[in-house]
Amino acid sequence: MMNRRDFVKSGAAASVVAMTSISRATPLGLPLGLQLYSVREPLQKDFAGTLKQVGSLGYREVEAAGFYNHSVDDVKAALAAAGLRCVSAHYPLGTLKPQIDQILPFCKSVGVEYVVCSSPMHQNESAGKAELTLDDWRWNADQFNDIAGKVNAAGMHFAYHNHVAEFAETGGALPYEVLLKNTNPAKVNFEMDCGWVIVAGHDPVQYLKQFPTRIVMLHIKDFKDNKPPSVALGNGSIDYKPIFAAAKTGHIRHCFVEQEEFQQPMMEALAIDARYMKAVRS
Repeated sequence: MMNRRDFVKSGAAASVVAMTSISRATPLGLPLGLQLYSVREPLQKDFAGTLKQVGSLGYREVEAAGFYNHSVDDVKAALAAAGLRCVSAHYPLGTLKPQIDQILPFCKSVGVEYVVCSSPMHQNESAGKAELTLDDWRWNADQFNDIAGKVNAAGMHFAYHNHVAEFAETGGALPYEVLLKNTNPAKVNFEMDCGWVIVAGHDPVQYLKQFPTRIVMLHIKDFKDNKPPSVALGNGSIDYKPIFAAAKTGHIRHCFVEQEEFQQPMMEALAIDARYMKAVRS
């Protein structure tokens, strides 16, 4: 007969097994992650409460898209209460460059592993919203090399996150490949947003196979007919099985669901996304 102590031990063990199955029941054997841009509006109103909701859906890692003026202690407490780890944080280059000395200690204290540039900028700030030139992209590569050195010195890694512009031919070249060619492989990593690559008319599998050591994180989103707005995973046209199969041969460290628009209640959609990630197999 099982006594109370054995019962408690068995229950604790079962909880650990269940938690492991939730956190690692993803195609790449990685903890289920969410890019917090997905919940940007509720985060502004209730930071800790929103993180708890995210954690309750089975997500175990998050990638920040701003900390909404919360202190390090507040962020760490909210993450701990939600059972989450913030392993990555996004900043546009226009923020990274002038605020790097404030960003790095904050991120390190929170537990961030990857500081990610979420968008490039013009070399000449007076260019406004004009498309970046080939020289602009080369200049951005130089900035990434410089910033990556500082991020590494602070004990973290640097990565760049793409949108669509990186795959529009510019000056006879693809900006994404210009960035890959002109950045230091030992310092500058890439976070591939698979959805935006497909919207741009390219194949994530090609890049995952061609640059297996440069691409270390993924964004997973879905679209109907391969164009915005985004929909819940499995409700669109993107087949992730070959993408995950290719990713398995590389060096992917983190994988984040991101849904930017919603056709149903937000948390309901994010639950669909979580179930998809647990069910899909390469």
